[in-house]
Parts: sequence; C-alpha cells; structure tokens
Amino acid sequence: MTQDLAGDYDALLVLSFGGPEREEDVIPFLENVLRGRNVPRERMLEVAENYHRFGGKSPINQQNRELIAALRAELDAHGIRLPIYWGNRNWHPLLQDTLRQMHQDGVRRAMVFITSAYSGYSSCRQYREDLQRACSAIGDGAPRCERLRHFYNHPSYLTALEDRLLAAFGQLPPDRRSDAHLLFTAHSIPISMARTSRYVEQIAEVAAHLASKMGRGDAGWRLVWQSRSGPPGQPWLEPDIRDALSQIAATAGVSRDVVVSPIGFISDHMEVKFDLDTQAAEHARELGLNMIRAGTAGTHPSFIGMIRELIQERLERRDPPPLCTETCCPPPVHTGRPA
Repeated sequence: MTQDLAGDYDALLVLSFGGPEREEDVIPFLENVLRGRNVPRERMLEVAENYHRFGGKSPINQQNRELIAALRAELDAHGIRLPIYWGNRNWHPLLQDTLRQMHQDGVRRAMVFITSAYSGYSSCRQYREDLQRACSAIGDGAPRCERLRHFYNHPSYLTALEDRLLAAFGQLPPDRRSDAHLLFTAHSIPISMARTSRYVEQIAEVAAHLASKMGRGDAGWRLVWQSRSGPPGQPWLEPDIRDALSQIAATAGVSRDVVVSPIGFISDHMEVKFDLDTQAAEHARELGLNMIRAGTAGTHPSFIGMIRELIQERLERRDPPPLCTETCCPPPVHTGRPA
C-alpha cells in the first residue's frame, strides 16, 4: 500500500546542461552555450570538432533519459506521485519550453533537481539564473521552482561513487591494487572563480572521503583537474590530469597503474568521454601507463535513491538550510574562451 507524498508540490523538474544529438545540432548548441561571450568563431569550431568525433552526439541527453526512467520507477515504488519534467540550459528540451509546458499543464509549484553536485557559478548559480529568466519570460502564472539541496556529501551519493571506484580497482590484479596511483578529477575553473565559491573545498572533501574508503593515506591520492578552456595567461586550477600523468610516468620505480575517478561529474558525458576516455587515455598509453577510469554515479541505485531521499526531505520539510545566498558564487568576467 502506498501513500501519496506529493504534498504541496505539483511536479519535479530535472534541470541539466544539455547537448547536441546530431551533427547539425553541434554549432547551434555551442552558440547557445557561448551566447553573450566574446568567443572567436575559430575557437568555437575547434570545440565543435570534439563533438564531431562522436558523430555530433553528446551522451548527456540519453543519460538524462535513463536517469529519469530510473527515478520514475523509484518514486512510484515509494508512493511519490509527481510528474517529472526535464529541461536543459543549452539544448532541447530547452528549459523555457519545458516551463511553458508545465504552465500549460497547470503546474504551480515544482521541486528542481539540478544535475550538478557542487557549489559554484557554472555548477549552481547559473542554473538558478536561467530558471529566474525562464520564469520571468513566461510571466504571471509561471511555476514556482524550488531547487533541491546540494548533495555532494550525501551518504547515498558517496556510496555510489565508492562502488564505482571499487569496480575500477577490481580491474587490476589483487597484488597491484595497493600500489596503483589514485587520481580524482573535476572540471577546472579559473582561480578567480574558485576563490568566490566552495567548489574546491567540496570536491576535496569528497576525494578525501573516497580515498579513506580505499585505505589511502594523505599521500596515496591526488586531486587533479581537467577540461580547462581559458587563455594561457589566465590562472586556472592545476595540475591538469595530463600533466599529472606525465609526472607519474617520470617517477622511476613506481606502479604504472593509474585509477582515475571523475568525481566532478555525475554522468559519463562529453567531458568524461572525450577529455578522459580519449585525450587522457591516449596520453597515458603514450607514456606507458595503464589508466583505468572509474564510472560516474549515473543510474547507480544508491544515486537514484538519493534523489528520492532529497525529494522526501523537501516534502516532509526536514531538509537542511540551503548553501546558496543571493550573492554567492558571482559570475566570472568572461575571457573570450568557451567553457
């Protein structure tokens, strides 16, 4: 027997980044991502080539469909009768179109799950700004949208990451696992942006927790960064993962096994498939390293269960106060380079 736990909410909105699904989508998608930024077209075309290597299709939309399907089953199993809507910041289904549909369907108040675990401008505030703009464009009667809390340190999320990491180590022979290098990685951002958010602090907390679960001391792992896109003169978080791999390869008498855990991402989208599985993996092979990439949370049952738990917290009015304030994580000064 189930209990209707929807309460005062009419719907759940899954809000994500979005990505192209066909060759002809790539340039319009990147134009959406870069709108309002002074980015040379030749730089945008360079980025487009990364997508064309995969037939113009980013994995992120299909991964969101799979997440929503798993979440639908999870909510149904726990008697939470909420329709699930899905909107993206940069590609179809676009957020404003989704909110307009929600308005037409009579949705008055919705919870919002943002597919990003950490604080920061790009990972949090920008999504909130997009929500505000989309609701303003709809005008009177637009759904009231309330984001669910940050979840980077939620026990169920950490369990999913731990399981993925254990599976990665399981690909090594038992006698080589303790000596393997362990790298945690997340999207690099400008240092000026890192100073105005808790992004680095939160990622480092997750890395330390997982390293401890793997039996690693302070010297048994490193936090590195990936996917930087700013001009050479602008300081970004370092070291880059490829530089870290080069340092490992240059150290004599150590293991050639490297396990990489992309804790900055909740699914295996383009920054994982291209920047890690293609670029970093090719670099590792050239260096004679055996690189194993751990999975992201994706549709791990603990992660899907976590989203349901966040919803229940809100429905039962027991979720903790939000980390965000109106002035936190201010927008960066754009430098003419795409993210």
